[in-house]
Amino acid sequence: MPKQDFDHLAALRAGLLDHPIYAEVVSVTDLRRFMEDHVFAVWDFMSLLKRLQQDITCIRVPWFPADNATAARLINDIVIGEETDVGPDGSYISHLDLYLSAMADIGASSQQFDTFRSLMRVGLPVEAAMTRTGVPPHVQTFVAHTMALANSGATEEVLAAFFYGREDIIPEMFRRLLKTLHGSRHDIDSLRHFIYYIERHIELDGDSHGPKGRQLLEDLVADSQQKHERALRAACNSIKARIEFWNGTLSKLRGVQGVEATLET
Repeated sequence: MPKQDFDHLAALRAGLLDHPIYAEVVSVTDLRRFMEDHVFAVWDFMSLLKRLQQDITCIRVPWFPADNATAARLINDIVIGEETDVGPDGSYISHLDLYLSAMADIGASSQQFDTFRSLMRVGLPVEAAMTRTGVPPHVQTFVAHTMALANSGATEEVLAAFFYGREDIIPEMFRRLLKTLHGSRHDIDSLRHFIYYIERHIELDGDSHGPKGRQLLEDLVADSQQKHERALRAACNSIKARIEFWNGTLSKLRGVQGVEATLET
């Protein structure tokens, strides 16, 4: 990518990493509210990944080797880590189920997400299921953005959103959140699943998947200015979508904190 494009993307990335939400999760109540929103982003992550698995590997019958074995290996590695990672007790578990276990540990409600998932399993479209379940508007907007890309985006757009909007930046976001958690008065033992979830993303995404994903994207768009522009736009829009998501969750956290402060006076 040309320098000016990197500069624009870097500015958005810095803005996301400087978001005040990471320093705002200072109580168990804050973490519960955060997770009740964030679980939807944990879930919709897989729709981007599964779309990439469709485009870059071969999951059809009859099977044929992928055109790019290196790219296919990377995507399949990520799928294994997300769908069947090794949990804290040594058993295999998806990152979504690990996150739901972490929510249960601290008393965060998964009822809204569970109802949403049940409605989809009986055939209700994603957006209709979110509306019927009463998912907050900022969460609905974020998930709708993800699903539109997963369903209709070009491969380079999905790949750019996945790696720049997720794999590249999630480790840095979680490091900031983890710093706040360790500096607070949380019962760390009750957060063991959540901290394990965060540490696994930092380890997998930061050390391997993120850097390899950026190279894969660069290779994919190298021969086409149009692909490059679409990828850059998708990367930037995905980071903007996350910022708006955090804005909504931050407003919810501050609203709860304000009510609690009023009740205490």
